[in-house]
Amino acid sequence: MSEVKDDRKRVEEERAKRLKGFVGHNGWRYFAFAMLLGGIGGFAFNTLRMPLAWMMGAAVFCTVAAMAGLPVGVHNRVRQFMMVILGVLLGSGFSPQMLDHIPKWFVTMAIMVLMSVASAGSVWWLLRRRGGYDGRTAYFAAMPGGLNEMVMLGSVYGANERTIALMHAVRILTVVTVIPFFYRLMYGTVSSVFQASAAPSHSLRDVAILIGCGAIGAAIATRIKMPAGMMFGPMLASGIVHLMGWTASKPPGELVAFAQVIIGSAIGCRFVGAVFRDVARDMVFGFFSAILLIVVAVAFAQLGHFLSGLPTDDIALSYAPGGFAEMSLVGLALHADIAMVATHHLFRIFAIVFIGSWVYRRFVEPRLRPPTPTTP
Repeated sequence: MSEVKDDRKRVEEERAKRLKGFVGHNGWRYFAFAMLLGGIGGFAFNTLRMPLAWMMGAAVFCTVAAMAGLPVGVHNRVRQFMMVILGVLLGSGFSPQMLDHIPKWFVTMAIMVLMSVASAGSVWWLLRRRGGYDGRTAYFAAMPGGLNEMVMLGSVYGANERTIALMHAVRILTVVTVIPFFYRLMYGTVSSVFQASAAPSHSLRDVAILIGCGAIGAAIATRIKMPAGMMFGPMLASGIVHLMGWTASKPPGELVAFAQVIIGSAIGCRFVGAVFRDVARDMVFGFFSAILLIVVAVAFAQLGHFLSGLPTDDIALSYAPGGFAEMSLVGLALHADIAMVATHHLFRIFAIVFIGSWVYRRFVEPRLRPPTPTTP
């Protein structure tokens, strides 16, 4: 287990370094350009009444710009600050009824561990047998979650860092695009950001409580090095104060829309430096890997519903292999149990980071080592 702790320490150190930089091109003028494109994309998607318009529009426009070679970038610190705002918003959706479901989450979490093994194994087979990727790269690209964590661990073990990052970026983009459109086709329109943020008028007391939730929640979560702490900490703090009835307020819709633009733009900026003709193969396998992961998640969601009795849609969103922030927003728009969706995704990231490296060291790496030559 000491080796797992060492891996975790490396991930934390690398994350701290990356948080000081940009996703994509480095420079505030590139950040401003990305915000312009993301805002235009979000406004266009919102005008067309698309699901999760501000995040998806920004992601699509910035992805196209990045692939076209345009200089776009998002500062990681700004993105983290926006995650605090979204965390406070998600926590405001907590309700006393959710507390009755918590014991059942242990069942769905146990199933999620099995699902993660099945998902990773399926994608591993696809990338190794059909894609011809080397074992190290295939392993870390197949893990269903934790983009930054898998890229960092993959680089530690000698995998192709660029391929892993690209495949995970394609996975997240595919999941947050396909799932909302599927629900749009099946159930009609989903909530806009302004509907999700609708709340009574804000008093100074309400504003102070919301700011306190964000600041205190983020500080504590960062201090204890909680995965996705900048979002989960404020979400938990906000959930507590809303469950206690201290406030019914939520962050204003305009601020949440801006936060979604930044989150979506960051998804697109991950494709900076990727020329389609050079990475088309990686993107195609990343897309089919995402579809395979969605299919496995839906199948296990049926099992989770059978054993726990929780709604299949909530379980499917909890199992879907998107990013923590992205899937939490999808859950908010689709009226899912936000506490359940966010907690399951946090648990998935936590389990994969801590267990994934141990599994790699114990079972995968020994099989990948070249045989020791024998002395005649």
